[in-house]
Amino acid sequence: MKSSIKKRLVGNFMLIIIITVLIIEFFLFNAIRNYYYKSIEEILSNQIAFSTEFYRKYFSTSRLEDIVIDDVDLFWRQTSAQVQILDNEGKILMDSIGAVHETKFITSGDVLDALKGNKATWIGKVEYDTEPVIAVSSPLKVEGEVVGVLRFISSLRETNKIIMSIYRLLIVLGIIVVVISGIVSIFLANTIVQPLKEVTEVAEKMADGQLKVRSKKKFDDEIGKLSDTLNYMAEELIKKDQLKNDFISSISHELRTPLTSIKGWAITLNSGKVDQSLLKDGLNIIEKESDRLSDLVEELLDFSRYVSGRITIEKDEMNLIESINQVEKQLKLRAKEKNLDFSVSYDSDLPNIIGDENRIKQVLINLLDNAFKFTDEGGRVSLSAGKDGDYVIIKVKDNGQGIHEEDLPYIKEKFYKGKNSNSNTGLGLSICDEIVKLHGGHMDIKSKLNEGTTVIVTLPIRGGCSK
Repeated sequence: MKSSIKKRLVGNFMLIIIITVLIIEFFLFNAIRNYYYKSIEEILSNQIAFSTEFYRKYFSTSRLEDIVIDDVDLFWRQTSAQVQILDNEGKILMDSIGAVHETKFITSGDVLDALKGNKATWIGKVEYDTEPVIAVSSPLKVEGEVVGVLRFISSLRETNKIIMSIYRLLIVLGIIVVVISGIVSIFLANTIVQPLKEVTEVAEKMADGQLKVRSKKKFDDEIGKLSDTLNYMAEELIKKDQLKNDFISSISHELRTPLTSIKGWAITLNSGKVDQSLLKDGLNIIEKESDRLSDLVEELLDFSRYVSGRITIEKDEMNLIESINQVEKQLKLRAKEKNLDFSVSYDSDLPNIIGDENRIKQVLINLLDNAFKFTDEGGRVSLSAGKDGDYVIIKVKDNGQGIHEEDLPYIKEKFYKGKNSNSNTGLGLSICDEIVKLHGGHMDIKSKLNEGTTVIVTLPIRGGCSK
């Protein structure tokens, strides 16, 4: 059976309402019953108090048996209730309605308490009536001793009829309250469900590729926050989609250029009309373009491994000074070819760190490669390293083109190339950032347009958590 939020909300509302109404009516029923029974008890108590006081003043010298024989009506002239007179053993001496009792002795709680000298009340069933009765018993005393019991009894038949009519009225009112509350709960459920339906419809359209639709925020609540999140997600999807398209366009161009050169030179060299000098130039170009293609493919493979979580970091103690010197030797010739002032410096007491030497070198080479690429001839590029507490700080600094301010927050994102057309795949910084994170460190980029860029890599000396 298909369920819905609206049904569950209405069901929960109704359950709470019904339980609340039942609890209230339970207490009302008891309060009304106690009120009516207490009223009858107070009336009988007042009447019996008057009769016992009258007996004490004027008839306490007479025996109860004599009063009954003389048919003195002092005990029932003040009441319309049934009157019983009992001796000091609980034996019935007189019953005003002449009721027939199975036993001559009454042992109900009110009588037993009265025989002990206390006035008491009892509610229960009697053999001569189908309805319960309420009885108030009071001791008759002579010189402080109990000589008998005066008992006033009233049937609860009419009282129970009144109580039942009130019960029926309360039940009807309770049903009306439940029905009205049910209608209101449906309305309240709609105020929650309808915005959810609208958000769901928008989400379905987005899932269908309609990323330009937006969810309208009506209230500043959880559903409003969901609308904001959905709209933000759509904006990010559009942005990512644009980045993906730019990436595909860029990588297609980057792959096409070396392939065109390789194919062109292959055709030329295959024509058979080439001298040794032309053959050598053609083969050199083919070799360089092949290396360029290899670098592009390797960068894409690296990125794919990081995204899928298949990359592994083989950590071991590494000599960072040695690695920096190797990178310097590897890139010094390239800096010289571009006429760049390339300098390397580090603290003499730079400690060994726990990390993957090849991956750390990959980060340094990639960062320096970017610095060389975006720095004009005659510019400066520096690589420095130092210790700061439990961390090693590596800085790659240049005075090149810099990064646009609006590009800076996204420069480490996958596929992002920014406004600089010298970028290749837009994956280099993203891969570097992933490698640094796998070592438990972080990478920060500071840059100003036309003033240069500084990349700061912070690595823990003892190694961090890796995936």
